[in-house]
Amino acid sequence: MAIDFRKNSRSLGAAWFAVLVFLVFTIITPLLMVILSAKPQDFVFVFKSSILKQTLLNTFFECITSTTLSVVLGYIYAYAVVKANIPFKKFFASIPLLHLMTPPFVGGLAFILLVGRQGIITHKILGLDVSLYGFWGLLIAQSLCFFPMAYLICVQSLKGVNSNLEQAARSMGASNRKIFWTITFPLSSTGIISSFLFVAVNVLSDFGNPLIVGGRFRVLAVEIYTQLTGWTNAGTSAVLGILLIIPSIILFLLQNKLFKNTNLKLSSIGGKDSSKLPEQKNTSAFTSILLTIFVIFISVCVAAQFISIIVGSFQKLWGINTAFTFDHIKAVFTGRYFKGLKNSLLFALIGAAFSTTIACLTSFIVHRTNAPLRKSIDIFSQLPSAIPGSLLGLSISIAANKFHFNNSPVLIVTAMTVSFLPFSYRIITQSFGQIKQTLDDGARSLGASQIKTLTSIIAPLSTGGIFSGFIYDFIRGVGTLSAVIFLVSFDTPLTSINIVNLADQGNWGVSTSLALVLTVISFSTLAIGKLIIYSGQKISKNECKIKPLK
Repeated sequence: MAIDFRKNSRSLGAAWFAVLVFLVFTIITPLLMVILSAKPQDFVFVFKSSILKQTLLNTFFECITSTTLSVVLGYIYAYAVVKANIPFKKFFASIPLLHLMTPPFVGGLAFILLVGRQGIITHKILGLDVSLYGFWGLLIAQSLCFFPMAYLICVQSLKGVNSNLEQAARSMGASNRKIFWTITFPLSSTGIISSFLFVAVNVLSDFGNPLIVGGRFRVLAVEIYTQLTGWTNAGTSAVLGILLIIPSIILFLLQNKLFKNTNLKLSSIGGKDSSKLPEQKNTSAFTSILLTIFVIFISVCVAAQFISIIVGSFQKLWGINTAFTFDHIKAVFTGRYFKGLKNSLLFALIGAAFSTTIACLTSFIVHRTNAPLRKSIDIFSQLPSAIPGSLLGLSISIAANKFHFNNSPVLIVTAMTVSFLPFSYRIITQSFGQIKQTLDDGARSLGASQIKTLTSIIAPLSTGGIFSGFIYDFIRGVGTLSAVIFLVSFDTPLTSINIVNLADQGNWGVSTSLALVLTVISFSTLAIGKLIIYSGQKISKNECKIKPLK
């Protein structure tokens, strides 16, 4: 039974008020100020401008095509790992996860190094003088960037398909193709739709790939930035942000609704845990060979991105002078570049700590108390996942100017905290949901306050979820770009901004070295986090063991 908020302690009341103030001043108020800053003449200008109308069409077309290709790649890859008879399944299953943990703009940077005008594949190997800047380059870069997201969702959906149904159809003489189209595909279609909606939101929000690879192919996420910084058209930028957030919120609401119905649907078709059943041969030898070639090709594409970043960091001049050098790596740890790296790490660490703490308080208040405005707090805690990063940064920038607040580090940390709050909130809510409410009631009956219950019982029992959220927030915060590009100043450089600026100037050596350092930091943090979580779980299991009586 949920706790009556009217009988809560002062500490919980203060926590509820703090969460409410945070949501109002960092999400609601900035968004309202963006909307109010757009004048009627700004809307007229946008819809009269042939360039901006083409940008709207480009964004819609690019979102549909990139999302579709990402989902197709993700589903086929997931099917190969879950259902097909391919070798080295565990190895191939880890490739999308590793790719997902890299900074988001690394893919675009590696794409230029591989297939750009001086690309190692297009220029050195094939001898072509071509440029893939524009729609086709953006399509390829985004598909490789976002297919891991679709893969993760489709893997869970395919694992939820009961193998008993497939085995029953097989025993009745159905072919593998018939089983796929009549059982496997229909029952996993929820995952396909969910991944499409989720990836579409991320494609609309993508800033790094269009900025690096898009060239003259304009999309809204970049145009918002260009209109404000290049033309100082704050009103036009605000209108474009409003036009971008409308489909994002629609996709977000549809995805959330579908997500809530997924568990019910899968449970109705489940039964026994299919993961414990003996592995079935779901694909023919020919299909298995094709799927093996497919996962190898995708894995090679992912590996090529990492290799190009490494090689580019130690070459004198990419594509021209391939002599080995440490100069680029040394430059990373000197002057402005090193200051940007320190800022990125520090701000990401603070932002991850804040987002995780706020997510803990919010999840506890929403799901384990009778606090007022719980549904509103729940909605606004997840809303940033539907706000494109460039619009979030723009809204915080406009709000800061209205209040005459120009502290860049604080604004950057705020943007990072808000950007990654939804992920922490969801994973911590899931962790809290596994803890029985009776523990809360028992602690309350012994005189513990609500906050004491959270800090001494709920949080310690959810350390895995809390720490996972913190690690994810830190890794994404280190390489964040779109949400902070409006907020940086000359005195507060960030590595992600330095990488984009250097790439735009053609300084591939230092830009790839910075990207390599960020990638190493991301993987090291992930490895350390997994080790800590594993060690904590092992200690907990040992503590729970009951020693036998002698």
